[in-house]
Amino acid sequence: MNDYVIYTDSGCDLSPDTLRSWGVPYQCLTFKFDGSERVYSNTDMDEPTFYAKMRAGGVAKTSAVNSETFFEAFKELLDAGKDILYIGFSSGLSNTYNAARIAAEELRESYPSQKVMTVDSLSGSAGQGLLVYLALEQKKQGATIEEAAAFAEKLSTRICHWITVEDLVYLKRGGRISPTVAFVGNALGLKPMIRITDEGKLHSHSKARGRKKAIEALVERYSEYAEDAANGTVFISHADCEQDAREVGEKLKARFGVEVRLLTQIGPVIGSHAGPGTIALCFVGTHR
Repeated sequence: MNDYVIYTDSGCDLSPDTLRSWGVPYQCLTFKFDGSERVYSNTDMDEPTFYAKMRAGGVAKTSAVNSETFFEAFKELLDAGKDILYIGFSSGLSNTYNAARIAAEELRESYPSQKVMTVDSLSGSAGQGLLVYLALEQKKQGATIEEAAAFAEKLSTRICHWITVEDLVYLKRGGRISPTVAFVGNALGLKPMIRITDEGKLHSHSKARGRKKAIEALVERYSEYAEDAANGTVFISHADCEQDAREVGEKLKARFGVEVRLLTQIGPVIGSHAGPGTIALCFVGTHR
């Protein structure tokens, strides 16, 4: 049996250093700002600089990874004798997963004695990162590539994402809400509570009035949905609002005794659509 690597993409919002320490190779989705032809990966611009440009009015557009890029990257690992389990950014939010799936199908014909398996995480940001982490834990415990893939597939629709944004203008720019809804919502201080559905798509669940109540609402959703509130694995990602993200973690610890396992920054790909001030609370739930 060949050794295998768990592979992902930058939709997981885990830092390159974190992924490197975990032994997880990844592909970068890319972005560029309107009015410029320069294409950036997530390592070309740090998050504070990116969000400062957004706050100054910059509009970023993102691009998925294409199948040719995955083909070459996967082939290099297969040539080194490694099998591959790719856990990718939700197909409900990006074409990246389907590009990887196509590359994997092509490579299986040329490498019949090796395995290239793909799992649609149906997740993004820290939720995707959490699924990668938990699959890695299975691998460390001796799971085969088939067992790790089956584990990730089964768990994917129980990775809960509860998200709040600070300014509705960014959702308006991405066509997620109408200009009227954005104007009225900002005027009234309404903060949407967004979740990711079983299909891996964004869905507006409810609204909170003001930032403090939005943070409290995140904690309430954890209380309602967490499979193991006291001992669960919690990841939080944030878009240039670390203090607020830490406040969520402190409230979780005070109420449930749970420690946040990883606090990470939302990168440009997801931040392009959600905007600065976004917080995503991710954990394993009984359901989404």
